[in-house]
Amino acid sequence: GCKALISAKSFKTSDYVGMIRKLAPELESCRPGQLQSSKLPNLQSIVLMDDVQESGMFSFTDLMQLGGPDQEIRIKAIDKTLCPDEAINIQFTSGTTGLPKGATLSHKNIVNNARFVVDRIRLQEVDRLAIPVPLYHCFGMVMGVLGAMSCGAAMIFPGESFNASNTLDALSDERCTAVYGVPTMFLAMLEDLENSPRDVSCLRTGIMAGAPCPIEIMKRVNNELNLNEITICYGMTETSPVSFQSFVDDPIDKRCETVGRVHPHLEVKIIDLQGEVVPVGVKGELCTKGYSVMKGYWEDEEKTDESIINGWMHSGDLAIIDDEGFCNIVGRVKDMIIRGGENVYPREIEEYLIRHPKVNDVQVFGIPDEKLGESVCAWIITKPGMKLNESELKEYCDDNVAYFKIPSYFRFVEEFPMTVTGKPQKFLMREKMVEMLEDG
Repeated sequence: GCKALISAKSFKTSDYVGMIRKLAPELESCRPGQLQSSKLPNLQSIVLMDDVQESGMFSFTDLMQLGGPDQEIRIKAIDKTLCPDEAINIQFTSGTTGLPKGATLSHKNIVNNARFVVDRIRLQEVDRLAIPVPLYHCFGMVMGVLGAMSCGAAMIFPGESFNASNTLDALSDERCTAVYGVPTMFLAMLEDLENSPRDVSCLRTGIMAGAPCPIEIMKRVNNELNLNEITICYGMTETSPVSFQSFVDDPIDKRCETVGRVHPHLEVKIIDLQGEVVPVGVKGELCTKGYSVMKGYWEDEEKTDESIINGWMHSGDLAIIDDEGFCNIVGRVKDMIIRGGENVYPREIEEYLIRHPKVNDVQVFGIPDEKLGESVCAWIITKPGMKLNESELKEYCDDNVAYFKIPSYFRFVEEFPMTVTGKPQKFLMREKMVEMLEDG
């Protein structure tokens, strides 16, 4: 049971204060830090990330003023009681495949992973790291805040939530040398930069992670944002999160087309459907073992046992590791489409379609088909001001894509359903597409 809750006052259309007061009406009459709620018996303190005073709650300014010599002594005493293997964070997964699950992470998990991440981008005290990614996610909290603290780098927060224009302003005004983001964030910044140029010449490095990045976008990030030493990361919440990362001096093709090489002190393997390790260069499911693997899913032993087998975290991701150790993520085991007995990997088709001059973004997935088992479907976001139709895309595919891989259905949309951390939710696209076809 949590004793304290730190929350924003609101976000977009969500009224967090209203939600909290509905759950704990006792806040109206209690002093900050002395909540006694019938529905939330363990909760004592609520801190709002705001300077406005709310009854029964601490403002962030109030919290800052609570510190003093006594608290410093208490922190040192608490520090002596801590164990590296104790849980420090219940980090919920992004929910790309369904309901989020609570990955229970230890001190050892996240402190070590944070340091190994920033070592790869050579972050130092002189660097200024922009963190526009959410702090409630491992990307912002572990790779960002903990990573910067581990080497003494400055942290720049462009805003409460991501905004491409605000982030570019911060990169320019604060002379940032590094920046983090998911591919959709970098794409938004590239588009904004075209309309309103800024000086981002101080940028050197950063991390792009969270979702596969089309090669064409990665090359633009290198050239237009001056991020010649940007690295790609791969991992999952359940592994603290990073398992693979490129080095800043890896060849450009390796930094565009792979997720780099395995992190220190980790084991990885690629297995087939029978659980056997496959040869180098052969596709299979990626598994990770070592210090980074979570303790388990919070209060879900069944899911934990399904995912962690003999210490190996089964990622559900399809990958290939080459003879130099570089890893290429080619899709999700569950995303693989089986059309008429042929295996179709969405990532392969997405990489081809994104190169069309009128395509801004694309997601490919399978939908049920009575005759073939599954059919291939592509959702397309066109570039601003561009017009595109299904026949044009099918013609584009005809000469270079095997017939069974060409999408049977194309739909042009303005946006994809996304998680709050910027990852596309293909399961929602699949459900929506089935509904659209049933409705005619």
